[in-house]
Amino acid sequence: MIGSALCDALLTRGDEVVGLSRDPRRARHTNPTVTWFAWEPARERPPAEAFESVDGVVNLIGESIDQRWSEDAKRRILESRRTATHNLVQAIGALEQRPAVLVSQSAIGYYGDHGDAIVDESTPAGTGFASEVSVEWEQAAHEADDLLRVVIVRSGLVLDPRSGLLKQMLTPFKVGVGGTIGSGSQYMSWVHIDDEVGLLIWALENEKVTGTLNATAPNPVTNRQLSKALGKVLRRPVLLRVPGIALSVRLGGELAETVKGGQRVLPRRATDLGFEFRHPELEPALRDLLSD
Repeated sequence: MIGSALCDALLTRGDEVVGLSRDPRRARHTNPTVTWFAWEPARERPPAEAFESVDGVVNLIGESIDQRWSEDAKRRILESRRTATHNLVQAIGALEQRPAVLVSQSAIGYYGDHGDAIVDESTPAGTGFASEVSVEWEQAAHEADDLLRVVIVRSGLVLDPRSGLLKQMLTPFKVGVGGTIGSGSQYMSWVHIDDEVGLLIWALENEKVTGTLNATAPNPVTNRQLSKALGKVLRRPVLLRVPGIALSVRLGGELAETVKGGQRVLPRRATDLGFEFRHPELEPALRDLLSD
């Protein structure tokens, strides 16, 4: 979702984009304007020729966490991030002419469940699988600190009606059976897809930007507020509640507990460094995303 939107934005600006994919033939069919190279990220380094004349690298690789967290799934989720990022950094380190910057994805799952406490980039890592994955993911990216400028982007819940959380919510809400998850009091730190992409490009371009950035809108909301705002935009009632036991049945206990937890995350470093969010408030952001 993010990679596709980022490619579109870069190509619209006139940039040349090189993509690394497990299935370059399929990727080429989806976006023929990108130059695609094959890469099995958890098994090997990407090909050196993919980096010729490349100015910056954005690392968005990682298997979806939206699945039951069996031991095998957890291993794949971790290796698709940690080992893939390590292999990417190793490839960059072996180049005679290196890119100037690596912008590497992470997630606000790094912080763990903080209830309604405000969280920013200075908050230490939490506990649990999502936090452990993010920590190891970031450590792999920081292997490049002596090679080039490194920026870690901890993304929140990226809102895009074509994929991800918002797409999953649309169908039940449109038919009037949408509702809150659990108590509804857990914070959901969201970001409009345009601001996610905008922050990635901003981090690529600005030499003063290093270290960690939270990619979340400045005004996080609770799950209840998100549900009400979506119902209002769609002109549908929000009457139901998805009980915790139902989440456990669908997702499995560990992932369900993560979904019921929350983080009230602020993008403090991004705003301090001068990034301006185009969509800081939830309801106008939803109206923009669903205007078509």
